[in-house]
Amino acid sequence: MDERTSSAADAEGQARDARLWTDASRNALARLVRCLFAERLLEPKTLLWAGDGRQAWLPIWPSRRVLHFTDLRRAPAGTLQNRGHIEVLDGTGARHRLDDPSALIREVAPALAISPAPDGLEHLLRDVDNSMGNDVLARRHREGWSAELRQKIAEAGALGFLAYLEQSLPPHLATMTLDQWGALEGHPFYPTWKAKPGLSPQDVGALSPEFGARVRLRIAALRKDWAYVEMMPHVGSYSEWFSQNFPDLWRDWAEGLKERGKLPDDWLPLPVHEWHLENFARREFASEIAFGVFEPEGPEIVTLPSMSFRTMLPDTYEPRPFIKLPVAIWLTSEQRTLQAKSIHMGPRLSALISGILAQEEDLRDTLEIFTEEVGAILRHRETGDEHPGRFLSVVFRNTDALARTDGLMPVTVAALLTAGPLNDRPLICELIARNGSETEADVAAFFRAYARTVIRPTLAMYLLYGIAFEAHQQNSLVLFDHAGHPRKLLIRDFGDGRSFAPLLEERGYHLKPFTRKGILPTTFDDDISLVRSFVIDACFVCHLHEIALCLSEQYEMVGSGLWRILREETEKAFEALRPRMLSDTFWQQERAAFLENPWPTRSVLRMHLERYRDYRVEHELPNPLVEAE
Repeated sequence: MDERTSSAADAEGQARDARLWTDASRNALARLVRCLFAERLLEPKTLLWAGDGRQAWLPIWPSRRVLHFTDLRRAPAGTLQNRGHIEVLDGTGARHRLDDPSALIREVAPALAISPAPDGLEHLLRDVDNSMGNDVLARRHREGWSAELRQKIAEAGALGFLAYLEQSLPPHLATMTLDQWGALEGHPFYPTWKAKPGLSPQDVGALSPEFGARVRLRIAALRKDWAYVEMMPHVGSYSEWFSQNFPDLWRDWAEGLKERGKLPDDWLPLPVHEWHLENFARREFASEIAFGVFEPEGPEIVTLPSMSFRTMLPDTYEPRPFIKLPVAIWLTSEQRTLQAKSIHMGPRLSALISGILAQEEDLRDTLEIFTEEVGAILRHRETGDEHPGRFLSVVFRNTDALARTDGLMPVTVAALLTAGPLNDRPLICELIARNGSETEADVAAFFRAYARTVIRPTLAMYLLYGIAFEAHQQNSLVLFDHAGHPRKLLIRDFGDGRSFAPLLEERGYHLKPFTRKGILPTTFDDDISLVRSFVIDACFVCHLHEIALCLSEQYEMVGSGLWRILREETEKAFEALRPRMLSDTFWQQERAAFLENPWPTRSVLRMHLERYRDYRVEHELPNPLVEAE
């Protein structure tokens, strides 16, 4: 490459990076504006709107300044979407534009409705900046990945990205490719959606799903008498299950132990994330290694990190179980441990829901789950303490739901909202287009079928059995047929699933709860509201509302038509379940909570500012189903 060509390439790269930084800033600003007003950290009623309904001004009284939003759009559920610039006007009439999210945070800090923790603003600024940097890295990688996929799709003669994956990969790998693809955008209410402050840029790219990463796991060993194991009833033993599902790894693991003078029967194979092992576990568990409790050596397996970063699918042609692990990295403002609660409750809830589905044909026709068959955690042999084990634990998740022969394709919901490689349109549009038409009536019909597919099983499990799925964009997959029609809901991740014991017991079921000092419970006896808010927040706010927003914007649909459909499908679900509910009073109470009352949702930005002194802070959103009635 000559000097002139090199200079041109450098200039092109700099221009691209400048564009990516601009996009990252715009994305971060939009998230912050949405969170600040939704959580009432800034009161939306104090906005002064122009006659066109797009421009708005917000007085910041403590600093005697005004924020001017050049294009701020109002959507259902009190959603404010910033689509233009934000300017600051001071007391002299001078104005300047805010292009940096950190600058916006500093401007509004004096007017916040809460008092952040002493280091709350500092941590927020740090995490937002880190998130933006990782966003730029990911979108830079996405451009190359997209170009590579466009070429492959063209060579295969496929009609779209989803069609290409269906015809070129086995179902479990096609699903996992989409899962990694959908990891780009993140949770809709997290202003720090890509924050990984403990990782170098090189590690971010090597370990994160949005980069299509492949990550090695070490199959270490944990002494059996220092482990607690939870299993579904059909599992004979941890070791037997592992040897059947990972026969090659089991053989190499056992032979390695024998070569080091250890008896395999005294140990359990324990997968450990490569980064976690080298950057945390060897140091923090040095005494366990020295005293022969934890053996860090063993064979390795290559895996694909899923959207959650620390749930891994073995990169094999035949599907193997998912492996969920702790990783001592701060991701989206929380350290991703795997607590004893998840080890105990994942298999228990999996067994319970499987038993219900075996008896409920209608539910079985609309709902599938990834069962969490086995879990293990370091447990002190004498004291029974499992707290350190949150960094040395594992849950194995069955992949039978991905080994499909019925022609249905599982798609993680977040991937539906992510732009495909062929154009800038979300992948959900590719499914709608399979009918050959994308009129407003087609979009409405698709959304009605989609809403029904999600709402019916979710409300049935909650209203009849008191079981709340965390059915947000990451934990929910929808099964689509070849025509792009939604057919079934597929749910994963039960370690934090909430349940209401009285409803279960009324129907003859029992769930052994998990209780530990310092760990928030997930099984409730007296108040169903914490279970209900789990359903509303995950399924209705973070999932169905976001799908409706996306489709309304993509197809320029005016008004609340999709939310009216959402209301109608929720009403139909309540009517269908009414004869089976415990009382008419309970039916009326729950119907009002979903259809009439404000919707509770997690106050993520506030929790971050308050340094997570309370993990259950909620705020209320205007119920968009009331507006759509």
